[in-house]
Amino acid sequence: VTARAYSARTSPARTHTHAFMSALHAQRAAALNTASLSTFTKDRRHSHIARRFSVVRAAKGDTYEATLPKPIELKFNRGNDGGAYVVFVPTDPIYDRFQVGDKIEAVSASFGDEIWGAESYGQVMYAIKNRNGDIYLKMTDMDGDLSALQQTEKSSAFKSERAGGNYGAGTKEQQMNNYSKKRELENQRLDMFDEAIELYNGKDFDNALIVFEEVAALEPKNYMGDDFSKTTEIYKVAQYNIACCFSKLGKADESLLALKRCMSAGWIDYRKIRTDPSLEFVQKQPEFTELMDKFDEPLINTNAIKAFKSLFGQK
Repeated sequence: VTARAYSARTSPARTHTHAFMSALHAQRAAALNTASLSTFTKDRRHSHIARRFSVVRAAKGDTYEATLPKPIELKFNRGNDGGAYVVFVPTDPIYDRFQVGDKIEAVSASFGDEIWGAESYGQVMYAIKNRNGDIYLKMTDMDGDLSALQQTEKSSAFKSERAGGNYGAGTKEQQMNNYSKKRELENQRLDMFDEAIELYNGKDFDNALIVFEEVAALEPKNYMGDDFSKTTEIYKVAQYNIACCFSKLGKADESLLALKRCMSAGWIDYRKIRTDPSLEFVQKQPEFTELMDKFDEPLINTNAIKAFKSLFGQK
């Protein structure tokens, strides 16, 4: 019997009942499907949220990896242990995984596919600044712990005396310790500076650059000199030599940046910058003249001369 013949032989009552039951079953099935879908969607959403948060922040001490295009907008500083730590995270979504205080454990080599262990701040900065392609970073999640970037905790005796407005043995001891540490840091920087100069004179510009970066990173926080300068003399000279190293390595942008930091810190021997053979490569760049004119306004304004000549039809 065909379906058409069966349909014709079915009574109107049975047809109505069959249609009602079919509609009822369909309605129940739809309700079950809706509830099931709602539960599935809710569970999936909760699962997604939990998964998202587990990816964004991990436990302190966990490591994570990232490959970033240059220029990297993250800012780094030297920690008390000599390592490189994040001190600024931009709002760009590609940096969402990073947090201030996180430590660099490994970094792309200055060229090729090799990965370097982050042995020191200077080495990390050298690798980042000299690499042309994307930069791989392996980080340790410090969960916001900034202790590696902070100065050594003062003694409890000093703190209690300071709170009570007293000057006692604890305060005197703290002052002596601060003086000793300051002298120790100065001697350490000078020794490193001498080492970098030897490397530079030996034409080992790569390793000289690493050490000069370390010297610059050891700049004391909140420094104030006798002449009210906010940077030490060794910082200015270190930045100058960093510019020389980059120029010798054919890195114009990095050399210009170091020169800018050098002059912003108070370097005023502009003639030396303009004539030093060590800066010959960067001196030939158009941006060099623009940078120098911002700090050392020339006595003769070339644009004014051109404008004056144009009045008389001269070129």
